[in-house]
Amino acid sequence: MADSSFDIVSKVDHQEAENAVNQARKEIDQRYDFKGTDASVAWSGEQILIKANSEERAKAVLDVLQSKLIKRGISLKSLDSGEPFASGKEYRIVSSLKDGISSENAKKIGKIIRDEGPKGVKSQIQGDELRVQSKSRDDLQAVISLLKGSDLDIDLQFVNYR
Repeated sequence: MADSSFDIVSKVDHQEAENAVNQARKEIDQRYDFKGTDASVAWSGEQILIKANSEERAKAVLDVLQSKLIKRGISLKSLDSGEPFASGKEYRIVSSLKDGISSENAKKIGKIIRDEGPKGVKSQIQGDELRVQSKSRDDLQAVISLLKGSDLDIDLQFVNYR
């Protein structure tokens, strides 16, 4: 019998992220506490640019964006936000969405699987994802629950389970 396997990936649904930014923009346009603060949130290439006339308002806009991302099923581990910085008369926050597993995180995940996972489970790095193989499907299920319970700073999905 052939080995069973699955892939560990970290992907963001960009259409859902687009919808979350649009919902946040609409809410900011309508909310009374944002009137007259020149608050805005919009895509700037591959990044999300947040603008407001004070640092507190910029953080409040980021808060609205985060709540919309959560409602759309996007983990906040995928959102990489910088600190507010002054740019002329306004404050800005530049955020980006992390897509893919970096090589250092892939090595960290591989080490967790080797050290704490069942024996006979192999993992290999394939670009920005990880393939995990084993003869036993129960071992693969144990690896999935192990990784869900571990405290990693990236959002993981498990795909191609066969």
